[in-house]
Amino acid sequence: MRALTADDPAAIGGHRLLARLGAGGMGVVYLARGRGGRLVALKVIRAEHAADPHFRARFRREARLAGGVRGRWAVRVTGADTDAPEPWLATAFVPGPSLAEAVAAHGPLPVPAVLTLGRLLAEALAEVHAGGLVHRDVKPGNVVLGRDGPRLIDFGIARSAAATALTAPDAVIGTPGFLSPEQTRVRGGTVGPASDLFSLGCVLAYAATGRPPFGGGGPAGVLYRTVHEEPELDGLARLPGPARAAVARCLAKEAAARPTAEEVREAFAHRPPDPRVPAPEGPAVRDEDAHGAGDWLPPALLRLVAAHAARALDPPARAAAPARDDGTGRARTALGTAADPARASGPSGDAAGARPASSRRRFLVVGGAAAGVLGAAGAGALTLFARGHGTAAGPPPPEHTVALHGADPEQERGARLAVAAHNARTGAGFRLAVRAVADHGRPAEATEAARRLVADPAVCAVLGPGSAASVHAAAQVYGAVSMPVLLISSTASPDDLARVRSLGVTRAEEALGLPLSVYLTQARPVRRTAVVEDLAGGAAASRLARSIRAQPPGGGTVSGHQTAADSADFGPAVAGALAARAEAVVYAGTSPARAAACARALAGAGFHGARLAVEPVMRAAFLDAAGDAADGWVVSAPYSEPAAMTTAAARSFTAAYRARYGRAPGRWAAEAYDAVNLVAGTLSALGGAGDLTPGQVADRLFRTSAQGVAKPLRFSTDDPTHPLDFTRASFLYGVTGGAFRFLGRADEVTRPPDAAA
Repeated sequence: MRALTADDPAAIGGHRLLARLGAGGMGVVYLARGRGGRLVALKVIRAEHAADPHFRARFRREARLAGGVRGRWAVRVTGADTDAPEPWLATAFVPGPSLAEAVAAHGPLPVPAVLTLGRLLAEALAEVHAGGLVHRDVKPGNVVLGRDGPRLIDFGIARSAAATALTAPDAVIGTPGFLSPEQTRVRGGTVGPASDLFSLGCVLAYAATGRPPFGGGGPAGVLYRTVHEEPELDGLARLPGPARAAVARCLAKEAAARPTAEEVREAFAHRPPDPRVPAPEGPAVRDEDAHGAGDWLPPALLRLVAAHAARALDPPARAAAPARDDGTGRARTALGTAADPARASGPSGDAAGARPASSRRRFLVVGGAAAGVLGAAGAGALTLFARGHGTAAGPPPPEHTVALHGADPEQERGARLAVAAHNARTGAGFRLAVRAVADHGRPAEATEAARRLVADPAVCAVLGPGSAASVHAAAQVYGAVSMPVLLISSTASPDDLARVRSLGVTRAEEALGLPLSVYLTQARPVRRTAVVEDLAGGAAASRLARSIRAQPPGGGTVSGHQTAADSADFGPAVAGALAARAEAVVYAGTSPARAAACARALAGAGFHGARLAVEPVMRAAFLDAAGDAADGWVVSAPYSEPAAMTTAAARSFTAAYRARYGRAPGRWAAEAYDAVNLVAGTLSALGGAGDLTPGQVADRLFRTSAQGVAKPLRFSTDDPTHPLDFTRASFLYGVTGGAFRFLGRADEVTRPPDAAA
């Protein structure tokens, strides 16, 4: 659950919006309150999709069919407007964790809970199928564990059973690991109710064993095993015989061999224990009411349900309003920040905004981090050099190792500083250690380094690798064992993103255009902006140009002017920008030398307005080649400079770094320090036990939101690459006196560099 953004409306269709539950390519899902005070999940479809008449026709039909589902265990549609410019659908909101979140946090469900889950989900699917629908995405993330029983949610890709022609024939719709063979492009076939039963079998196997029946890893491998190999069901031995048999039948390759939803319901309602199965551990089965599940969850999960309910009753405050001209020529605030300044600057180690964790094994990449154990430097720095651990006599606490894979010296210093601070704490409950391995930027060495680290049972997380080539080489090794990998300074290649769906991009590289628009709205307001697109910059330059056009500074206009890749003459593009009466010029490119040529052309034309670029330009080569023409330029970057920051956490971190290393922290040191603190906070939340698996750490780490020394950390719950929430994760530097000087976090800069100096 996240705060509403400044661009979100206050109400839709008579529903008052309270928070964001999720967002993706299709639209946004809000927590909202209806006229009668009832909480709902309100899904709004983006206008570009609604403009497709075929999509709107499908959405209209699906909303009508879903509205007819009346079962207790499938969330009910409470309202819809399929003819609105942005059509929406509201369903009842059920506070509680997803099955994915529950299993990631507490492991497989007890046998009584699995039996109740199977019985009631089968009942829900029977209702769905009776209404003429096929859900198509039955997975742990779409099962919410409520206090009184589970709920099947998200009919966003449900289809009328007779309307499969509206789905592209080569599309794979759903989640690998929980797809039926007929949903894959390889197998093909009619996707009907039996497809949902196959997915249900996968979900129940996952609930009972803690792992999907066709394993983890890359999507292609999972899909291959789904079509060609038998499921791994050994972990189902503790279930009664009828339930085990029902799951096995659900996972039959041929749709005709699978049971109906009603048959599964009956099998899971069979309560007499199998004589071959020992009495299940955990809470005893309690009497169920005539229609529901009674007290069906163990106490730990009931506490998780209560935590979700509490968050729903106290949603986060809306972010600040976006920058808009108020009619006086002044621009108001441009980038949403936390409504509570104290909360925005304080540490947090709790998991926030519960995310349905994927059941696929995770290759988790996070950049910079935060959290919890040390209060983002604060008190931790004060005890950095304390001796001993203050523990009572008894067995030594468990020790977890954070590995540094190809980390540069600054990242290693920041990481070791965080480890020392954690180990100096009294009663920490566990110790941290550091293991550094080098790969010299060579793919073969990177693969071997990754293999050595995953073979070490003490390694709970990896910082690095440091180069894109090493990331590419090591991705599959780490992904195969669900090792959480915290990528500090490197970006993953597009190929890696395609190969490992759960790999996350955490640098603000793709969002560096937004800070420039913010700067030109609140620090140096303009109404006319020109983008000089350097075609030598390829896709990165094109994305930056599109970003500026999509978010015109000050709500004004943006003109575009290109320079060919084989030309070093920026004169024509600059002349075009001046002819458009530009008040600001953004160089959309990645070359320091070519940016310098643009700077010289602007200076030669007598342009003295705002001049901006992004981090790849931020090199000495730009300053040397541009000379005096570089002064006044502003550059957005994904890293901070703690020694120039004024927060208490940054001051404490800088003081501790100076005390240990004798100088100010360098680039990426604070981000590595935050990354280790995020691992420590995650381990603490999991109890710090010595037998934690990498997958457990990865799932909890990915769902954690926290405040770091460098920046706040929160990860997208909707993008399969899991990017960092970049709202407050970008920084600005200005050129004054022939040097780059830190201006501050992008949303907090209110003056141009000459004024700041």
